[in-house]
Amino acid sequence: MNHKHTSFVLLFCMLFVLFCTGCSDPSKSTDSDAAHKGPPRDNTPQVLIPTADGTVLFGNDIISIDASSASSGFLMLQYSGSSDKAKMQLKAPNGVTYTYLISEKEELQTFPFSGGDGTYQISIFECVSVEDDLYALVFSQSIDVSLENEFLPFLYPNEYVNFTSDSAVVGKGSELAADCYSDLEVIQQVYSYVTKNIEYDTEKAQSVVYGYLPDVDDTLFSGKGICFDYAATMAAMLRSQSIPTRLEVGYSSDALHAWISTYVEEFGWIDNIIEFNGETWTLLDPTLAASNSSESVGKYIGDGSHYLLKYSY
Repeated sequence: MNHKHTSFVLLFCMLFVLFCTGCSDPSKSTDSDAAHKGPPRDNTPQVLIPTADGTVLFGNDIISIDASSASSGFLMLQYSGSSDKAKMQLKAPNGVTYTYLISEKEELQTFPFSGGDGTYQISIFECVSVEDDLYALVFSQSIDVSLENEFLPFLYPNEYVNFTSDSAVVGKGSELAADCYSDLEVIQQVYSYVTKNIEYDTEKAQSVVYGYLPDVDDTLFSGKGICFDYAATMAAMLRSQSIPTRLEVGYSSDALHAWISTYVEEFGWIDNIIEFNGETWTLLDPTLAASNSSESVGKYIGDGSHYLLKYSY
């Protein structure tokens, strides 16, 4: 992420929205009833666990990069240097450069290969001047990545979408997915729960600093969060239900935002903030919609050109 953006002061949360027919309701008869024959989809959580088995290692005396699971869509990094501020830049094959603060010393951290197959350039920097925000390169390595499948980077947990099998959001996601017959219905249930039960935290938005990482369970328990928290919480719930989900960061006009994009077999990757009313797809920003009419929201969003995607995690 561009280091110039030192806060996530967000005027509006942007989340991926799918309004479909919801999970089954025996009191209603719809055209989708035929799809509800037989048992509901399995809502057992499927949490993939990042591993570093040491078969492919790069680094030096302060950096250890384990790329043993590169084909599964991620690398694991451990930093043991003395700098209080260190960061990694990961240049993807599509030319996008991701910048991550290394937030934990002596701990393995997981970072996704979001750009798909190809050669990634990894660069590790240490801060040499806090006042001037100057960094020095301390290690560099290229890695060739060939993914087992394109969805794996968006099913595993990572530093931005951080969850385990013991996370409360995983249990909540399973609860919300109960009695659903399709991934679309699960997405609708998760969206509905998050937007109804998590309040936008204006005070946090005004104070959060560059390098902030969402805590999905804290968001769930506190019932408050900023757009980054909304998106990470939804992504964790959906990934643990085996629904590939990208946490996306970009801009609406000149404001930094976070939202999600998810994969549905019937439609492929759905990349916009959208509403499905059973017949047509319409762009929608749910936070704007919470305090404005659908007409005014539609005028603001227009054809989606207000939004510019920068990064996917």
